[in-house]
Amino acid sequence: MVLPLGDLEKTRIVPVVTYVLIALNVVMYIVQRDRGEDFTVAYAATPYEITHGVDIPGPVPVVFMGRGGPRERMIDHAPGPHPIWVTLFTAMFLHGSPLHLAGNMLYLWIFGDNVEEVLGTLRYIVVYLACGLIGTFCQIAANPNSVIPTLGASGAIAGVMGAYVIWFPHNRVRVLVFRFITEMPALLVIGLWIVMQVWEGLGSIGRLGESGGVAYLAHVGGALTGIAVAFLFRDRAEHIRTMNEARQGWYYGP
Repeated sequence: MVLPLGDLEKTRIVPVVTYVLIALNVVMYIVQRDRGEDFTVAYAATPYEITHGVDIPGPVPVVFMGRGGPRERMIDHAPGPHPIWVTLFTAMFLHGSPLHLAGNMLYLWIFGDNVEEVLGTLRYIVVYLACGLIGTFCQIAANPNSVIPTLGASGAIAGVMGAYVIWFPHNRVRVLVFRFITEMPALLVIGLWIVMQVWEGLGSIGRLGESGGVAYLAHVGGALTGIAVAFLFRDRAEHIRTMNEARQGWYYGP
C-alpha cells in the first residue's frame, strides 16, 4: 500500500479554491449525515436517470448473477432535483463514507495547490468541474441503463492528479509505504495509481450495473481529461516551475 502524505513543492499562492472545495465537500458530507440516505441517493448521479431524462422516485429491483444463480437486490432511490441532470454536479460533492471523503480530500490537498497555481482561479474551477463531469460520463457510458447511483469527487481529483503528473513529474512526494515513510517522485506515485485505475476499470466493465463499488472508469476519464488539459497549459506550468526554482536559489543574506 502506498499512501501519499504530502508533496515537497511549495507554491507562491494561497490555494483558496482548493481550500474552498475541501470545505464544500466536508460541509456536504455533514449535510448528508443529517438528511439521511434519501438525500444522498436523490442527489447522486444515476446513469439511467441521466440517459433517459427521468427521475427514479423510489427503490428499484436489480437482478444480478450470484454464485447460486440470478439474485434480486433492491437499489434505493428518492425523488431528485429538476432537471435531473443537475445531479451530474451535485454528485461531485457527495461521498459514501468518512473514509471515502478523507481519501479524496487528502489527494486534493496534496496536489490541488500546485495545479491551482498554474491554472489560476477561474480556469482551475472550470477544469476541476470538467474533469468530474467527463469522469462521470465515462462511468455512465459503460452502462447507460444502470440504476446504481454514482457519487464522489474522485473523477475531478483524478483530473487534478493527471495534470500534476504531467507538469511536475519529478516533484518529491512523501508517502507511507506499509509502515514506513519515504519519498517518491510524483511520476511513480501518480503513474502507478493511474495504471491501477485503468486495470481495475477494464476488469469492472462486465460487472457494472450489478452492484456498487469504486467508479474506476470515472477515475480514468477524469485523469485523462486532466492530462489533456496539462498539455494545453504546459508552457504556463514550465514558467511557474522556473520561477519557483529561481526563488529557491535566492540568497537572503548572512
